Amino acid sequence: MSLPLSMTDTVAGLRDEVQSWREAGYTVGFVPTMGALHAGHISLVRTALQRADRVVASVFVNPAQFAPGEDFETYPRTLEEDAAKLAEAGCHLLYAPTVREMYPTGFASAVHVDGPAFGLESQTRPHFFGGVATVVTKLLNQVRPDTAVFGEKDYQQLLVIRRLVTDLDLGVEIVAGETLREGDGLAMSSRNAYLSAEERGRAGQLNLILKDLAQEAASGKPLETSLLHARTRAEEVFDAVDYIEIRNAHTLQAIETETLEEPARVLAAVRVGKTRLIDNMAV
Repeated sequence: MSLPLSMTDTVAGLRDEVQSWREAGYTVGFVPTMGALHAGHISLVRTALQRADRVVASVFVNPAQFAPGEDFETYPRTLEEDAAKLAEAGCHLLYAPTVREMYPTGFASAVHVDGPAFGLESQTRPHFFGGVATVVTKLLNQVRPDTAVFGEKDYQQLLVIRRLVTDLDLGVEIVAGETLREGDGLAMSSRNAYLSAEERGRAGQLNLILKDLAQEAASGKPLETSLLHARTRAEEVFDAVDYIEIRNAHTLQAIETETLEEPARVLAAVRVGKTRLIDNMAV
């Protein structure tokens, strides 16, 4: 029988709970989220439960990773529903700090990551990974888990977090959680709720374009030809295409060869109406 879900909105409350687990000899898993939880998030919680005796999930909409004009104010906030889903999944603690708790008056520090943070998302959102790296470093330091689970849907973010954990000797195992998809293959995302019925229909094309691109790259076709084909298709379907790329799966560096000769990932960001969608697949 699973334990009831506890909740706290303070670092002190979080650390008291985790300390009690440590004293009982339990291992600790962690799943950071921005809330508006869906089945993809819950799958990450279940992965953490398979690897740790006790699991913390956080819900925090991080203002530091939103630029002016982005959707910080309108980002869906559904804490009560999130708590019910976490309780049903068997999560042990929900940590939902306020902005003031996370960034108290006088806060003046930041974490900067190079390497996998260059390009792709940072081309159109140069502020993004600084905000992510800072808040994830804080969260990992606050929870101090043995294992933390991050979704592969945000693949570049996953590699950035692995880099900072390694570079800063944080001593946390970073586990990748598989991307869950809707029936038509659209990657699950909290922002999918923004889509109108017409936009939702178009959104389902993104995974098909990436799947075909990955298959062409794996078959030995020239990469530039395959990329051009994929970008042309995407421009016909979506309102804007931020990027569609094939990158080294481990470093996200550009691939210099004409055909694929190394482990790779296809990655994309497109806009459907006012909604920005990202997705990626292994080649």
